[in-house]
Formats: sequence, C-alpha cells, structure tokens
Amino acid sequence: MRVERLLEDFSAGTVAALARVVSIVENRRPGVDDVLGSLHGRLGNARRVGITGPPGAGKSTITTLLTREYRNAGQTVGIVCVDPTSPFTGGALLGDRVRMERVALDPGVFIRSMATRGSLGGLAAATREVTDVLDAFGFDRIIIETVGVGQSELDVARTADSTVVVLVPESGDSIQTLKAGVMEIADIFVVNKSDRPGADRLRSDVKLMLGLRKGSSYANVPAHHGVDLRRATKPVPAASEKPLPESADWTPPVLRVVAAKEEGIAELGESLDSHFRYLEVTGELRGRRRQRMMERVVEVVERRMHQRLWNDRPAKQWLENKIDELEAGSVTPYAVADDLLSAHGHLVRGPSA
Repeated sequence: MRVERLLEDFSAGTVAALARVVSIVENRRPGVDDVLGSLHGRLGNARRVGITGPPGAGKSTITTLLTREYRNAGQTVGIVCVDPTSPFTGGALLGDRVRMERVALDPGVFIRSMATRGSLGGLAAATREVTDVLDAFGFDRIIIETVGVGQSELDVARTADSTVVVLVPESGDSIQTLKAGVMEIADIFVVNKSDRPGADRLRSDVKLMLGLRKGSSYANVPAHHGVDLRRATKPVPAASEKPLPESADWTPPVLRVVAAKEEGIAELGESLDSHFRYLEVTGELRGRRRQRMMERVVEVVERRMHQRLWNDRPAKQWLENKIDELEAGSVTPYAVADDLLSAHGHLVRGPSA
C-alpha cells in the first residue's frame, strides 16, 4: 500500500490504517518522518493522561475503568501501554488486551502495546510519536500507561498533559514518596487498594511530603528534635481532594481508589478534568505542549546526527583506530571525541556524499 493511500485511509478514520501507521512509526520504517510530518498539523486536540506506578499497583485496572468512564461520556480513547520487553520475542511482555478485555472490543477504543526494547527508563523511544499518531487520528482522550520503574515516570510526565502516579500500601511505597522526582511529576496521586491496612498511612505520608515540598508542613509543629512526623500531617494543607483550577499553584490531590471494587474512579476523572481546567486557565497547558514540541525537535536532531555519524564507515574506522591509544592511556575519550567531531563533524550537517 502506498503511503499516500495509507494516509487517505487514515484521514477517513479507518482503524486498519491507524494500526499500520502506528507500526510504521514504532518500528521506524522507511518514510516514517514524512508520515509524522504530514500529521503534525492535526495535533493538539486530545487530552493526554499518563498513568505510572510500581508493578502490581493496578494501573491497567484503573486505565480500564477510566476508559469506561470516558466512553460513557461519549469520548473516544486511545491507549498506549508500555511494558517490559520479552527476552524471547522482543515484544511487549504483558498482554494488555487480556487485562483490558472489558474495553478492548469497544470500537471507540484503540489499544496499542509497546515494548520498552531496553530504552532508558523503560519507556519506548517511539511512545511520544505513537501518541501523536493517536492524537492526529482524532481520539478525545489518550492514556499512556507505563511500567513505572526508574526514569520512566519522568518520561511519562514529558509525554502527558496530566500525570497520575498510582501507589499501593504494603509494598514499601511510602519510601517512594521521598523521591523528589516522583513528587515533582505527579499531578494526581492515587492510593489504590485503599481498603487494605496501611492505605491511610500511605496517604498521610504523601500529603506530608507534599507539604514539605511547599514548606508548610511544620507551620504548627514545635521546633525540637524527635518530632513524630505522623503527628505533623494534620496541619498540612497540601492535598485538597478537589483543588480549584483557578488557584495560583496546583496541589496534587491524594485520592482513595479501590479499583477491584470500581470505587473512586469517578473522583479520579473529576480530578483530571479539574487539572486540565487549571492548565488552561493558567496557560500551563500551552507551556507544556510548547516544551514537548521543542523536545521533539531535539530528539529528531539527536537521532539524525547519530545515524549520519555512526552509519559512516570512515568515521567508525577512525574511532576504531584510536582504541589502542585509549587503552594505553595516551589520549582521553574527551580528546578523541573532539578530534572526531573536527574530522567528521560535517556528517552531522547532512548525509555524507
């Protein structure tokens, strides 16, 4: 099928064409840049929601229930699930369509499983571009669910308009609240399995850390050593359950959810709507999307420079010839890098002749 015909079918709303375009983008097949370029003008209509958290937190169940909420409201949903790579097939290790069977057959829902393929932080390198394809196709909501370990939380935050961090009690997640990166990227916290022991303590820990970040936790706590931090959570005005979108600063709510019983999902949807209104009112939405566009250009530039330089046989041979000197310690990697750019830097400005 020619690319022009494929894009025509894509524009006509053909799901098979969507799946084909997603495959072209994910696998970086020839013509991928032209395909993405032709879709760029259609971006910006979908709300992008990132859902991350530790394995077993119930992210897929929450994604399924949130999708059903959106569908009940008449909105179409695209889902990108990023999972660990199978060591045998190279594909996504977990079966998202099995876990999301309640919405998988809905014609208003499109689910794509993507493998991390060893990319930094667990997020597939093409996730942002696949998300753009779903946006261009016309989905009202796009949910990006990721494996949620290490750097991937930050990757999700850069991909989504709103980021939900899912935590669960009894798995050491209170320690995760101490990580500045997780605290900074979450727009909404969800404590799933809130009917279990330790859930309220986890919510208090998260609220406490939010208060520490805002400098308000110790406003009414006596200044002496040995303060019981559990007693310092009451004065924290950090995590209102329904923050006002007009407020100067967004304070992430910490929501109770029991996904297995379908409890708390409506509140999550309301919080996501409130956060999106806040982004619109404050201008943060435009700022986040502009930053995303700039990062996209940087990614493309880095990828093209990498391909042009390391696909050039003389440049690779030049580097191999320097290995003996590097091994002997007579030169440093930094000096070799500078010399390499001096000798072959013209390659990054365009394809070699």
